[in-house]
Amino acid sequence: MLNEASFQYAIENTQVILAPQRRIETFGSTNFRFYIVTELMDSVNQVRVRDGRLHAEKPLIIAPNHLERMMLEGFGEKAEQFMEWLQRNSGHLAVLKYGFQFRKTDVTESIVNSSIEEVIDRLKETVDYSEDPLSAIIQGVDEGWEVSLLKFASDMIQESSGGNMGDFRRRGLL
Repeated sequence: MLNEASFQYAIENTQVILAPQRRIETFGSTNFRFYIVTELMDSVNQVRVRDGRLHAEKPLIIAPNHLERMMLEGFGEKAEQFMEWLQRNSGHLAVLKYGFQFRKTDVTESIVNSSIEEVIDRLKETVDYSEDPLSAIIQGVDEGWEVSLLKFASDMIQESSGGNMGDFRRRGLL
């Protein structure tokens, strides 16, 4: 189990080398292919490559009254006042809920005896050749590779949310 310092280290040392060309779909699920590249600790020119899939469910609109039920449990009077404000101003509020499923069964891993730069270059060629617009290459930390994957998922949500909101507005759902 990662301690807080290791967790923070993994977040700070995650870098998306090649981002997907497409965002999370608004009205359907999205299936990203990821390659996470990590250097093995205490080993020279040994790199672990994890190849797998990250499944994003379609985003859902959360209405302010549902948001209140989700947020108020265990909170006091100030939270209730804030929720009342949200309800009065609900025309200006829209929250999207994103769901991810990560199936470890989809993950394979291999050790490559090469520099991390060479491994990344070969993976870029592989992704270019496959022409898969939903592929990503992520450089992370070996022990905290799942944290690196979750950081990637979080970044994809941030990058997708504006377009998803626009799609909902164009369809008259917001």
